[in-house]
Parts: sequence; C-alpha cells; structure tokens
Amino acid sequence: MKSLLVVTSLIEAGAGVALLAVPAFAVQLLLGSPLDAPAAVILGRVAGVALFALGVACWFAGGDTKSRAARGLVAGMLLYNVGVAGMLAMAGIQSHLTGVVLWPAVILHAAMAFWCVACLRASRPGPGTRIESLLDK
Repeated sequence: MKSLLVVTSLIEAGAGVALLAVPAFAVQLLLGSPLDAPAAVILGRVAGVALFALGVACWFAGGDTKSRAARGLVAGMLLYNVGVAGMLAMAGIQSHLTGVVLWPAVILHAAMAFWCVACLRASRPGPGTRIESLLDK
C-alpha cells in the first residue's frame, strides 16, 4: 500500500500543480478544448487545489499504511479513480473531447483503480475485527 500511496501522491500533486499554474494548458492537453471563460479557469484551479490536497494526504498516509485511515484513503482514491476514468472516457466517446493525454489518463486512472482494489484486498482486517464481523452479516 505504501507504494500505491507514494505513486498516487506524485501523480495527483503533479496534476494539481499543473492545474494551479497553467489550468488552460492542462485542460487543453487533457480534453483538447480551451478554458474560454474566467469561471472555467477558476474551476480548473479549484480542481488543482483539490488534487494537490489529495496528493499531500496520500504522501502523509504512506508512512502509516496499517491504519484504518490509510485504508479509508485508498477506498476514497478507488472511487476517485473509477469516477475520473469513467468521466474522461465518456468525454472522449460522447463529447469527442480528445486531447493528447486523454486516453493515457483514462488508462492510468483505470490502472490506479485496480491497484487500489488489490491493496484493499491485501490489507483486509483479520477475523474477529469489527469490520470483518459487519461484512459477514
């Protein structure tokens, strides 16, 4: 799980910095469409802050991979990666928004989702724990 959290932190913090610094360019690379309105640039930067925050959270959780909080973070990143892969794929298929990095980003987020699942399965609580007993009911 530590490797997953470190890799996730680098990817998301990097994407966050790109959206904060040059949101129009980052979106152009991803979707092949410019950010024309000032409100769109602000929303791009808000997304950048959110991604940077996820990266920081993953970085700090990398030192505490046995905790329930780290498992919760990985579960949240699983939902995030599935959602982003799905939304980006739909943007490419339905809206024909295709930037240079769109399909690599879809593949990356799908792969990260599978890695999250593998880490969550490997770090399941043992028998007799509260979570395990709830899942058995």
